[in-house]
Amino acid sequence: MEPLISIDKLRVIYNQGKPNETRSLEETNLQIFPREYVIIYGPSGCGKSTLLYSIAGLQKPTYGDVTINGKAFSKMTKKEMLELHQTGIGLIFQAFYLIPSLTVLDNVCLPQAFRGKRRSDREREGIQSLRRFNILEQSGKYPSQLSGGQKQRVAISRALINNPKIILADEPVGNLDSESAHNVLQILKDLNEVDQQTIILVTHNPEHLAYADRIIHMRDGRIIKEEVNREKRPIDVTRSEIIAQDTDPATQELNILMASFKSLLPQQVNMLLVPYKAKQLLSHLLSDMNEEQISIAETLIRETLFKNINVNELMERLDLSYDKGGGGWNRVRAKHFTDRIEGIMEQVALIKSHPQEASSTLSAYLINLFHLTLDQTNLLRFQSILSLRIDSKISRVEMKKRIDQAVSSGGLGLYSQTAEKMSREVEIIMLLKYS
Repeated sequence: MEPLISIDKLRVIYNQGKPNETRSLEETNLQIFPREYVIIYGPSGCGKSTLLYSIAGLQKPTYGDVTINGKAFSKMTKKEMLELHQTGIGLIFQAFYLIPSLTVLDNVCLPQAFRGKRRSDREREGIQSLRRFNILEQSGKYPSQLSGGQKQRVAISRALINNPKIILADEPVGNLDSESAHNVLQILKDLNEVDQQTIILVTHNPEHLAYADRIIHMRDGRIIKEEVNREKRPIDVTRSEIIAQDTDPATQELNILMASFKSLLPQQVNMLLVPYKAKQLLSHLLSDMNEEQISIAETLIRETLFKNINVNELMERLDLSYDKGGGGWNRVRAKHFTDRIEGIMEQVALIKSHPQEASSTLSAYLINLFHLTLDQTNLLRFQSILSLRIDSKISRVEMKKRIDQAVSSGGLGLYSQTAEKMSREVEIIMLLKYS
């Protein structure tokens, strides 16, 4: 089977050669096969949307190329690229991008209007599409009269009206309530399984990963891990080795770093780990920030970890405008962010200075952070689990499993999402205490 999409040594660099140069996508290689459902997953600012827009042909690469159906973008004429955008690829966005002055039906039919199709023909197909997604009764309304879930179903109908084989979805349920999000994700699942369309979806939400055949994990502009739920590609040795990796990406990267630092003194290791710590702490605490804000914040966090500035100075610098060399944040967000950093750093200091009290100190911090109510039995159980993790006797995955496990089975019975967030909080504290 030949790949439907091939990405070869793709790099995207904004403002190359200038003081504000930003590397959004490092050298990236990826193949996507027909009828796959691929999710590109990672924290905000990791390059996943840049990769998606590069696949769509909306983002011009600085280096490398993208090939679809055997034809590289760099070799396509303007007419061929237009044809690909009109009939080969359907795009779904978080913000819907419906035309407010057009009715629902006219929005759906718009791509066919650009193709020169007769109004009666395109309306007939538009009605069929709206009926399929249970939104036909809204056909005469305008976007402002619809709910978020209805708007996204209209956007999906529009993306599918020219019957593309590839559907690209950028955080398509980010603005939706849980029920509407489930409905949209189920639609995409059906398009893949029933219509045999190739789906590539970008998300930062781990709850969506079960829908994918294959998950591409990204961090800092790179693909760092590949995970497979259902294999729809020809298997080879290289991919089998990648699939076998099931460690957390951050833990895996840390293990590689620590292996290379074996001959160094602890103080030297601590200095070399600061850039990595800054990235992980930023990734842990931030979402919905633009590339420039993230880049500046990362630099300021490094300065804080190197103790060149304190937490109060960090807040002031984040709140400062771009033209004055600051992060361009608002003060409320900067205060909340630095309060979270200060809380984490306090836990790190306490664990270092009073290791015998680490589990009780950390449990109190987490109970307050996640608004938990535990009886004495579950509190002792929680502290026992934390103690095992602090002493590296269990992995992050095992800790999360025990927290998530039913009380009757020896766990805490917390919601899966809370257990995931809590385990990540513990991991960032574990990382920062390395010295």
